[in-house]
Amino acid sequence: MGKRPVTLFTGQWADLTFEEICKKASSWGYDGLEIACWGDHMDLERAATDPAYVENRKNILEKYDLKCWALGAHLEGQCVGDLYDSRLDGFAPDSCKGYPEKIRAWGIKQMMFAPTAARNMGCYTVTGFTGSPVWKFWYSFPQTTEKMVEDGYKEIFDLWTPIFDRFDSEGVTFSLEVHPTEIAFDYYTAKKLLEVFKYRKTLGFNFDPSHLIWQGVKPHLFIRDFGDRIYHVHMKDAAVTLDGRAGILGSMLTFGDTRRGWNFRSLGHGQVDFEEIIRELNNVGYSGPLSVEWEDSGMEREYGAREAAQFVRKVDFEPSNIAFDDALRS
Repeated sequence: MGKRPVTLFTGQWADLTFEEICKKASSWGYDGLEIACWGDHMDLERAATDPAYVENRKNILEKYDLKCWALGAHLEGQCVGDLYDSRLDGFAPDSCKGYPEKIRAWGIKQMMFAPTAARNMGCYTVTGFTGSPVWKFWYSFPQTTEKMVEDGYKEIFDLWTPIFDRFDSEGVTFSLEVHPTEIAFDYYTAKKLLEVFKYRKTLGFNFDPSHLIWQGVKPHLFIRDFGDRIYHVHMKDAAVTLDGRAGILGSMLTFGDTRRGWNFRSLGHGQVDFEEIIRELNNVGYSGPLSVEWEDSGMEREYGAREAAQFVRKVDFEPSNIAFDDALRS
């Protein structure tokens, strides 16, 4: 199988130019980037339609000895399936702000560009979100009927089927990050989404353990059961710190507040069992990138990103290629 490439997701670094984050990531020891499709890093429409733009992005990557295996279209995908509120205004162009249908139309258009952009960049998958028209119903009061949930999944199916058709035509997969606020946010909602799409090969998962552990889901079991759908992997840590006052839902406290019941942590500083994750990834034959999504409000980010690259290289290991009992044979 060989060592998996270690990449950095640039979503948390979109305040920097693309060349700035390339230069830094290279100096920190990364093999490449999972390029976020916002800020200066990647314009999906230009990457899908302008060869000169693609050449520019590739030249910058090559300048810093970096490669790209995936594009991250989380914000655009969120706009496709979400039930509108004003927070979506921050993801869409100014001309769409305050207009739910314009925001959705923009999101759909961007996601139609995404697989072509990925193919032009030489990527095999696009990571991202779908949004959810039923996320606000997760707690059943006022009462949430089964029909409301089924209708929500049907809406996602109707919205995303034409997008997945475009992905198929370009030979690119979509890797949904199972995440609160998505139609699939835990084990059983992920299973239901695959069923709704009749296990369409286009749809897989961007496995991220940090969103599962605080919900009580064991991340390595997610890999074991959905192994053939793990198309991309985020390396991200979290810690549950319930103290008798804090609640698991976060108490509407800002990330990083130590009173919260859980927080994201830099790799190796939380409670995710990465050895079990690597063992399961080996078992399912995953050979793609291990992409660091760095979030830790209590740590200086450049120190954390450099340390995280070293952590991933240390924790990753190849599966055995021998049966040890064979050495006992005469």
